[in-house]
Amino acid sequence: MFLDLPKLKRGRMRYISSTHKAGEKHQDFYTVPAKGEHTLAEIEGPGIIVSLWMTMGSRDKNILRRTILRVYWDGETIPSVEAPVGDFFGSAGGMGEYIDLGQNVPIGLGRYIHFWSLPIGCTSGGYYTYFPMPFNRALIKLINTSDTDVDLLYYMIGYVSGEDIEGMARFHAIWRREERVRLNEPYTILVAKGRGHYVGTLLAIEGHEKHRVFGGLGFLEGNMEIVADGELAYGSTGTEDYFLSGWYFIKGTFNAPFHGLLIKDSENFRIVAYRFHIADPIPFERELSVRIHHGEWDEVSADYSSVAYWYQLEPHYEFTNVDPQNL
Repeated sequence: MFLDLPKLKRGRMRYISSTHKAGEKHQDFYTVPAKGEHTLAEIEGPGIIVSLWMTMGSRDKNILRRTILRVYWDGETIPSVEAPVGDFFGSAGGMGEYIDLGQNVPIGLGRYIHFWSLPIGCTSGGYYTYFPMPFNRALIKLINTSDTDVDLLYYMIGYVSGEDIEGMARFHAIWRREERVRLNEPYTILVAKGRGHYVGTLLAIEGHEKHRVFGGLGFLEGNMEIVADGELAYGSTGTEDYFLSGWYFIKGTFNAPFHGLLIKDSENFRIVAYRFHIADPIPFERELSVRIHHGEWDEVSADYSSVAYWYQLEPHYEFTNVDPQNL
């Protein structure tokens, strides 16, 4: 990464933001009405999105779960990125701290988890990603499923035009949730078909009951399994081990460039963790399945939600889509 810094760059850096002319003045934000949507960017390529930052304020305390980031590549009708805003950037719905901007500005930031990693983060009021996203055409939308307006939506998107993207895969991210996981079956994070490589997982868990042996976090006994083209490509010896920790996250929360534990709430049986396969991406030629067990034998009842991050050649398989009733 740093060795590339001295190399002269090709193409042109371009920039899109929420700054626009509103009447006789310029305004830095947009409002997104309840049950409405806003197009952040519609770009003709070829090009590569290299940074995306946004923030927003709403009176809905769960606005980060109730707004959906939806991205389409190259004129496709099925989105390649579809995830609640908070979950995509690392603040899983219902598990962060609700932040109010103050008495004079009664618009909150939603349930927020302050942290940083190399590809995504939520830092002091903003949400960012540096995942590179090649495209021939890009369409980025924000969908507000809430009954409350997004009063303030700010964003900045940086992209490089004129880059040769021949042979580059497209960025994908999908959110899933099972409010009550099925017993005797692992929780499925992703099923992908085509050719590509897997690059990351965000996982949020809230247990429903204590395990008879391991207590309230007994679901952590479950192993991660990543199956590429019918073979086990990556496995773990427990949930916390997949996130490069141990002993039920014995030392508590932390965040690092590629992995971290954002919430450990032993009293309410809550966990939020991330793991990015930047140094060890998992390739697949035909299909990929990412699943994790909840308990040693999938015997622990819990609420699981996740974001899977991966690259692949289009077209992609429509494994799932976000159901507003499941947020």
